This record gives sequence, structure tokens and C-alpha cells, in this order.
Amino acid sequence: MAIQGAQQMLKNIGCRYLDLFSEFRYAAGFFYRSIVAVSQYFYRPQIGHRVITMQLLFTGVEALALLALIALALGAVIIIQGMSVLPQFGQGSLIYRILIMVITRELGPLLCAFVVIARSATAVSTELGHMVVSHQIEAYVATGVDPVRYLAAPRFIGITLSMLILNVYFNLFGLAGSYLLTRLFQPIHFTEYFHNLLIFLRTTDIVSTLLKSFVFGLIISHTAVYNGLKVQQSSTEVPQRVIKAVVQGFSLCILADAVITMIYYL
Repeated sequence: MAIQGAQQMLKNIGCRYLDLFSEFRYAAGFFYRSIVAVSQYFYRPQIGHRVITMQLLFTGVEALALLALIALALGAVIIIQGMSVLPQFGQGSLIYRILIMVITRELGPLLCAFVVIARSATAVSTELGHMVVSHQIEAYVATGVDPVRYLAAPRFIGITLSMLILNVYFNLFGLAGSYLLTRLFQPIHFTEYFHNLLIFLRTTDIVSTLLKSFVFGLIISHTAVYNGLKVQQSSTEVPQRVIKAVVQGFSLCILADAVITMIYYL
């Protein structure tokens, strides 16, 4: 009995890993097909331009107020804390480097990604999941419309562009807008503040933050669209797939952030 139990356990583990490998292969194939559809999108007449516009509006424009509030609060807290602690050690100028490291390179792209996942990835997965359940995807296929080109490609473009725009917007508010808020608590000369920021800001910092936002946009759009279209027949699968899209989006974005940061310091 013990031997049979061990064999069954090994069999279950093997089946589980085979299922994970099969899903990973399918997800990689879907990602490749989506990228091909995106690359072809700008060279052929399309009917999904309205989808891109609506995705930019929902993902980008409607998230501006929330991200502005987060960026202002984060930048102000860093400046106030740094200005009160670092001069005690004779390192007051390090506050500008800390601002760039925290806002531009690390928390800026990540916080934007988390907001987009919470708002847009859940909405996209839910929308596509209900389209599968209501047989709208089958109708597209029956009429000769490629769902990947018509549904996935515009959302890839919209979410990725929104991530780039939101990241730049977050950096502007975090570095520049927070200065105005900080003036209410601790006076800092305008010329000194922005001059020191430009001294410590490097090209690699800008490249790093843009690269992260671009990669995060691809990850978020892929997990959202993929999980939405993975719904089979029942509407009860929709919230399950939405949760998977959120978990996968968070996990992959953090992993990608760690990899890009390690490459930065090599």
C-alpha cells in the first residue's frame, strides 16, 4: 500500500508539472501570436482603432488622478524624511539620488503597474471572459474575424502605451510636483532642487524606467487577455480567471523588475 501510495503521489506530481509545462507552452505561443498581430496592426487596415482609443482612455486617462495623488504623497514623504535625517550625517545631497532611485527606477513603474493591474487587467479579463461565455468569440471566428488581431492586439497596444505614459506622468508628479507640496513643510530653493535633480539623473535611469514600464505593459496585457480568453463555458470561470490574471500580473511584474534591476547593476 505504501509503495502504491508513493507511486500515485509521483504520478500526480508528474501530471501536474506536465500540465504546467503545457499551459506555459500555450501561453508562450499565444504571446508570440499576439506580438505578430500587433506588428501587423500598423501595416494593414484595421477596424479596432476605437478599441485602442477606449483602452487608452480607461487605462491611462482615468488613472491620472489616482497616480498623481500617490506620486505627490510619495515624493513629499521622501523629501521630508530625507531632509530631516540625511543632513545629520552630512549627506543632504543624497536625497536627490534617493528620489531618483525610488521614484524613477523602482516604485514609479511598479506602482503604475499595480494600479493598471487592479483597474484594467481585471476589466479586460472580465470583458473577454463574458464574451467567451456569450459565444461572441465563436461569432467572430464564424464570420472570419481573427479574435487575436481584433481583440488582443488593440488591448496590447492600449495597455502598453498607457503604461509608458502613466510612468512618465508619475515621474513628473513624483519629482517635480512633490516639490510644491514639500514647500508647505520645509523650504527648499527652486533652482537648487531642480539643478541637483538634473545632476543626479542619468540616462540609464530614464532608459531603465521606460524599459520597465514597456515590459510591464506587455506582461499586464498578455496575462489579462490570455486569462480572459481561457474561459471555457461557464460564467463561474470568469472570476477565477480574473484572479489568476491579477496574481500572474503581480508576480511576473515583480520578477521582471528584479531581473531588469540586476541587469542594471551588472
